[in-house]
Amino acid sequence: MSDLTLAEATANIYTSIKNDNADLDLHIAALKAAMQREGQKEAVFEVARLAQPNRAGRKLFEAYFRKKGVPVKFA
Repeated sequence: MSDLTLAEATANIYTSIKNDNADLDLHIAALKAAMQREGQKEAVFEVARLAQPNRAGRKLFEAYFRKKGVPVKFA
């Protein structure tokens, strides 16, 4: 697998969410690696692009990513 940029890794997460979370864990690992390469501490996601943009959906999304070691912030 080639090294993805942070933007590419984030786009892959959105695609995975749209495709019923297909390969989500692999995309999270790639995102985590991209964050480390680029020196980012938090991943930033657009609320409107989430499957459930309400508060409960954001908290579930945030909790899952935190469990995988990726702090999340919403724009």
